[in-house]
Amino acid sequence: MIQKLHLFFILIATVFLGCDSLSKSHQVVVNDGMVWVPSGSFTRGIEDAQSKRDEGPQHRVFVDGFWMDQTEVTNDEFAAFVAETNYVTTAEKVPVWEEIKKELPPGTPKPPDSVLQAASLVFTPTKGPVDLNNYEVWWKWQPKADWKHPKGPMSSIEGKGDHPVVHISWYDAQAYAEWAGKRLPTEAEWEWAARGGDKEGIYPWGKEPLEEGKAKANTWEGTFPFENKQRDLFFYTAPVASFEPNPFGLYDMAGNVWEWCSDWYDYNYYQNFKEEMAQNPKGPKTPYDPYQPYLKQKVMRGGSFLCNDAYCSGYRVAARMKSSPDTGLQHTGFRLVRDAEKKVK
Repeated sequence: MIQKLHLFFILIATVFLGCDSLSKSHQVVVNDGMVWVPSGSFTRGIEDAQSKRDEGPQHRVFVDGFWMDQTEVTNDEFAAFVAETNYVTTAEKVPVWEEIKKELPPGTPKPPDSVLQAASLVFTPTKGPVDLNNYEVWWKWQPKADWKHPKGPMSSIEGKGDHPVVHISWYDAQAYAEWAGKRLPTEAEWEWAARGGDKEGIYPWGKEPLEEGKAKANTWEGTFPFENKQRDLFFYTAPVASFEPNPFGLYDMAGNVWEWCSDWYDYNYYQNFKEEMAQNPKGPKTPYDPYQPYLKQKVMRGGSFLCNDAYCSGYRVAARMKSSPDTGLQHTGFRLVRDAEKKVK
């Protein structure tokens, strides 16, 4: 009852005082590992030297308040889900060619059977400079790589229970969400939460460049993809909450692992918005990517331990990424939200 009364007064204060002061005076409310993200409006997207075309045009968005996991879902938390449900992740299943070819250009030849086995994509550092437009140079299709074996069959997550779970497909995240009584955030909810109430911020911590001051997130520091100076002390994933939270009390909204959203990805989606404020947008009805027109993709946000300004500034609050919902990678994880009136499992 005390917790409910506390939340009630926070909500009343938000309504009467407005959201402009949230970034400096917001009181963090934590409940069962989730923090309250108050309702608010903001300008979604960005149009500057770092932005990509799908990050604009900017438009006004309002989102209702919601609860959000304070950290990314960890290995220990995912292990509890698997232990109770015997769930098998996408990466642990043999791919079905008849399903895969539906999202490939017509006439794409079937790959050899050696490729069609339980596997996932693992980051492989190069020995020197490479073409940063060729992602295949540093990603390896590794058989038997999955959430329990992030680098392949000889690796493990022993001693890393507090690291974010990785090699998680969108379908895996959805299954966990249903079990936990939660849901994936919309892209609008995610960006508002990442901003922490700071409507002008570029990053979850504000405007200070990533390389200035103390380490703020787990990212790639150096020359990608072969030299990581590790000023943030980590090469791969970091334990969740290793860095300062944003004003809403959320950790790792930049870096560590990419986080799935509920929305389909449409390259032109932001162009659909007019001058009036969008109310709780939930994404396009159908996906579209002009560069991969046959592939259906979901939105990902937040960047990862691999992001570097040389090719990926994904740790910006407005940065967008996408991937097919059946794809898991060594830097892909998630966190969940729930509506105010719903209870946690």
